[in-house]
Amino acid sequence: MKKTIVTTDKAPAPLGPYNQAVLANDTLYLSGQIPLIPGTMELVEGDLEEETKQVMQNLKAVLEAAEMSFENVVKTSIFLSDMNNFSAVNKVYGRYFDDATAPARETVEVANLPKFVRIEISMVAVR
Repeated sequence: MKKTIVTTDKAPAPLGPYNQAVLANDTLYLSGQIPLIPGTMELVEGDLEEETKQVMQNLKAVLEAAEMSFENVVKTSIFLSDMNNFSAVNKVYGRYFDDATAPARETVEVANLPKFVRIEISMVAVR
């Protein structure tokens, strides 16, 4: 198995001992992203839609660093601190995918997330 670490300064640096993504053969495993602004590592201020947009832009930057796009995504995991936010997140998330080819996905409510944010999204993509 060939394992390649994928990093970009266009997405937030990891907050711990992990990488932004790992490419194993033709499968890219993207670590969860939260609404951090690359470079400043500050959290996005605003509503949940702005936070979700930042998360998706962070994921897009990592995908692009691996020469992929949202079209390559086969699985997404969405973690919410409050399931009542599902529709607001879904509204923004849906802009990044074609309904006919959207990836598999689960959305779960969790007790807490890094930096006490309201959303985190991870993905798996295939070349």
